[in-house]
Amino acid sequence: MPVWLSVNTEMLNFFRYRGEHKEFYLFFKNMLGFTPRNTRLYQIAFIHKSKSLDMGKGRRVNNERLEYLGDAVLSAIVADFLYKKYPGQGEGYLTEMRSKIVSRANLNKLAQKIGLSQLIQYNRESQGIFKSIDGDTFEALVGAIYLEKGYKFTRRVIIDKIINLHLDVDAMAHTDWNFKSKLIDWGQKNHKKISFEVERTFYQGKESRRHYDVRVKVDDTPAEHAIEYSIKAAEQLAAEKTYKKFQEQGIIPTHTEESSVPGTH
Repeated sequence: MPVWLSVNTEMLNFFRYRGEHKEFYLFFKNMLGFTPRNTRLYQIAFIHKSKSLDMGKGRRVNNERLEYLGDAVLSAIVADFLYKKYPGQGEGYLTEMRSKIVSRANLNKLAQKIGLSQLIQYNRESQGIFKSIDGDTFEALVGAIYLEKGYKFTRRVIIDKIINLHLDVDAMAHTDWNFKSKLIDWGQKNHKKISFEVERTFYQGKESRRHYDVRVKVDDTPAEHAIEYSIKAAEQLAAEKTYKKFQEQGIIPTHTEESSVPGTH
């Protein structure tokens, strides 16, 4: 029997004792429009690795496997949604829009907006900084819905209850996001060599996903760095931090300053 089906009463007591069982059901009914049947599966989706349940014999239960599954399902749903919403746009546009929607920063905001963050179980005494805990749990929730309800139901929930109600997709199309491309473009125009270097990879905890620490270099001079779950995401965040810092220092002109220069956009 799968672990997520064999979890014992420790899990249910874990939620009841914290007084969150009622809020758990209200979240699904009010925000997602359905009542879960397999409550144990969904409760696992809210358990961060720092609060893993020890099931004995080396088994520890948390939401990382569901997060992995939800990441893939969510990406497919968003890709499908954008493909149909923008029939005249090419691959590059659709790829960038999908990246904006499923970015960790955006998923963190979504999780907080819909009240998911309040249900996350994590070790509040831990010294770790869980900067992506909200977005990770959102993905785990998607994975749980998919396992119980299937793809079509999950797609309907994500589009009808999340994207259409809580995201202005058209407005997102006009927001700056791809700072890696912006930084590289700036470097080319100003004869600066922009490169990205993976300084280290590491794990936090026995069951953690791999982390990548990537640093931006400008003409081989170290700039900002960032840590994420993928090299691509770390490069993007490091580029954003570098680009914004250069703007603060006046090295890169702000959008207003760029707009005042003829021939720029």
